[in-house]
Amino acid sequence: MNLSRRGFFKLTGATFAAGALAELFGPSNAFAADAVPEMRIVGATETTSVCCYCSVGCGSILSVKDGELINLEGDPDHPINRGALCSKGSAQFNIRNVYDPEDGKLILNPARQTKVKYRAPGTSEFVEKDWEWAIEEIAKRVKDTRDRNYEAVDENGVTVNRTEAIASLGGAALDGEECYAIQKFMRALGVTWIEHQARI
Repeated sequence: MNLSRRGFFKLTGATFAAGALAELFGPSNAFAADAVPEMRIVGATETTSVCCYCSVGCGSILSVKDGELINLEGDPDHPINRGALCSKGSAQFNIRNVYDPEDGKLILNPARQTKVKYRAPGTSEFVEKDWEWAIEEIAKRVKDTRDRNYEAVDENGVTVNRTEAIASLGGAALDGEECYAIQKFMRALGVTWIEHQARI
């Protein structure tokens, strides 16, 4: 059979049209629907949040049931990501929860650190401490460092009210309000070395 290029396209189009018409107007079989499993987010409370990984600020929807995070997905109504999440954003769920490889159930991530670990100077072992001790210890060390290195006036007698022994490096996971609060706190301490990771 000698078939030209034009003839081939005509034959292909006719075959496709005939198949489509047969499918559209031909008899069809009816099948009983299988039982659909209940979605795990049924009855969960949904809350919107912002991804914690970079300064883009993609929106996400968190589903919580009985005080446990059971699902995390992109927010389709968010103007930045419109429901999409990158691989890191999609993996946020596994910071807190993982699936047990043995029975497939959702469990708290055993690798996630939830307690303060402290290693005293000159030792090689970490010791668990409570949060109250850690917060008080950090506050004491910040105050002590500031008091020992505070400079009210410089060598020329100019009032500077600063300490150059403390530096602050912000992270891109911080939102604008957190950055504002940290900036105000650092300025109140007299810190001059203030930088942000998003500029690097």
